[in-house]
Amino acid sequence: MKPRVVVFDFGGVLIDWNPDYLYRQLIPDANERRRFLTEVCTMDWVVRQDGGQSIATGTEELIARFPHEAERIRAFYGRWHEMIGGVFAEAEALVGKLEAAGVPLFGLTNWSDETFPYAWERFDVLRRFRDIVVSGRVKLVKPDPRIYAEMFERIGRHLPGIAPSEIVFIDDNANNAHAAARAGWHGIHHTSVAATEARLRELGIAFGD
Repeated sequence: MKPRVVVFDFGGVLIDWNPDYLYRQLIPDANERRRFLTEVCTMDWVVRQDGGQSIATGTEELIARFPHEAERIRAFYGRWHEMIGGVFAEAEALVGKLEAAGVPLFGLTNWSDETFPYAWERFDVLRRFRDIVVSGRVKLVKPDPRIYAEMFERIGRHLPGIAPSEIVFIDDNANNAHAAARAGWHGIHHTSVAATEARLRELGIAFGD
């Protein structure tokens, strides 16, 4: 069976999220900034909030470990919106092409439930997805197989009888794309919109053009 459903990750694929946008202002020195974001406010720490831990708890736990970095740590979520550069125009255009061709679209994102509303309220493109699994709401994070199972169940509510092989998942994190493949989906490691669109066409997604 050819794939007929496309599931998008958001951060790094559709929405431009980058902590550097904020921390370039707070830590001008590139080496010090990189040290801070790899040793203090690490992605492993961010994922805990994405998985449902409250921002307040995560922030205070990290400050307890790095009390001399308290101000910079508080800025991470206190000024989180400054890390958002907006929607990638080419990715939004890809969503539009798929939608126009009648391809069912869904979202699967590692995102804190406390910060996701900011994006939902500002980026209309998110309303073009039939359903969205937000990690912070379901208390699961990619690449945990259970979050793919949750997404598959949601898709099945809209499209009864859908098979895993009929689903394509796009993520800028290769591990997450590989996890989708292990679930029986087609995983695309997103490196550019052009490459992703080409791969979708190779898989047989109908663009209607």
